[in-house]
Formats: sequence, structure tokens, C-alpha cells
Amino acid sequence: MFFQLSTLTLFLLLAVIAGTCITGGVLTGRTVRARPGANHEPVGVVQGTLLGLIGLLLAFGLSMAVGRFEFRRTLVVQEANDIGTTYLRAQLLAEPTRTTSLGLLRQYTDAALDLAHQVPDTHNFNTAAVRVESLQRQLWTAAGDAVRADPVGTAPRLYLETLNNTIDTHADRMASMRNRVPTPVLLLEVFGSGVALGVLALYLTLLGRGITTSLATAALLVLILFASFDLDRPQRGFITVPSTPLAVLRTSMDLPPEATGP
Repeated sequence: MFFQLSTLTLFLLLAVIAGTCITGGVLTGRTVRARPGANHEPVGVVQGTLLGLIGLLLAFGLSMAVGRFEFRRTLVVQEANDIGTTYLRAQLLAEPTRTTSLGLLRQYTDAALDLAHQVPDTHNFNTAAVRVESLQRQLWTAAGDAVRADPVGTAPRLYLETLNNTIDTHADRMASMRNRVPTPVLLLEVFGSGVALGVLALYLTLLGRGITTSLATAALLVLILFASFDLDRPQRGFITVPSTPLAVLRTSMDLPPEATGP
């Protein structure tokens, strides 16, 4: 649910939820405070416990989001390295497989770059993924032709090995782009934070304090939640996974091949 929203909509939604909970806590606190003999001590215990639990939950969620983000960045570099090695080894193949494979690898890098710029689970993302898979099948067919043409040669076998690594790394990157925090966990973080803010505002109102502390706490929680969500939106939010390694690799492919085939 949260991953389909635009960046501005997501931020405003979190801010509205936090503001609504604080407003509810302040109004409830004023009502309770007006009653004679109001006791605020139990509320203080509850709000302290809630804030502690929500702090642990948010810290755990943020650390997991950072870990997934770093893993996605690592896979982009790994995929670029695998494609680059495959491209170098393809230069050692015999014709006509050499020319065919080099051309397909250029198209494959273009497709991988296009995929890196798409939002996961959208129509454009699925279309780009289908194109990559189609090029994988064409590359594998060409690799089979190279092996049949030279069954005992070293170059075709080395090329086949790195091409297999390229396909495996792409599968890992696809899985990492779809690996996100489940929606029920996100709802728990959002509404748990909202309840904690409401109880904090209630407690401070019972003590006769202003809402400055509540607003400052709300701003901090909203920023933490937004950062956690944004890290799991690799091509939609402010924190994106860079595709620079693939772009640099594609630029290098425009140069003449360094090696010639047999």
C-alpha cells in the first residue's frame, strides 16, 4: 500500500496521522484534566512504555531497510561486473557467435539499465523484465552454439560460466527489488507510533504543558518512518539505488573490442 504512493503523498499521510493523534490526545487530556481528582500517573507509565517499544520497533525497521538498500547497491555492482566479464570473454569466441554475442550483450546492458530506472511491480517494470529475460535466452542459445562449434575449447566454456553468473545475479537483483517490509508490519509501525504520540500528548496536557514537545517528537517519528519507507522504494523516493556501474559499463562497450576471436 505505502509503496504505491508518491513521495509527497506518503509524507503528508504520515504527517496527517501524527497530527490527528496529537490533536486527539490534547483534546482528551483537556477533558480529563477538567474533571476533579484526575490522576495522571498511570498515563505517564503507559506513555513511557509505549515510546520505548515504538523506539525499538522503529530502530529495528530502519536497520533492516538500510541493510536491504545496501544489498541492492551491491547487486547492481555485481551485475555490472558479471556483464563486463562476460563481454570480455565473448570477444574471444569464434565468429559468427562472437559478433552476435557482443551485440546481444550491449542490448542486455541497455535493458538492465532500463530496468534499474523502473518502479518495481509496475507495467513498465514488468515489460523491462520480460525484455531482459528474452535477451538471456538469446544469449544462452548463442553460447550453446559456441560450445557445439568448439566442444573442447577453453573460451566457450569460460564464457558460458560467466554468462550463467550474469543470469543468476540478475535473478538476485530482481528478488531484492521486490523484497520489502510486509504491509502489516508497516501498519504496526505507523499506527503504533500514532498511539504513542496520542498518549504522550494526553500525558503532557494532563501536566498542563504545551504541545511543543509532542510536535517535536512527532516530527522525529515521521522523519524516521519516512526514511524507513523511502529506503524500500529504490526508484520512487529520495533515496534511490544508483545505476552508475551499469551506465559506465555500457559506455565502455561503445569502444572497439580489446581482443579478437580465433
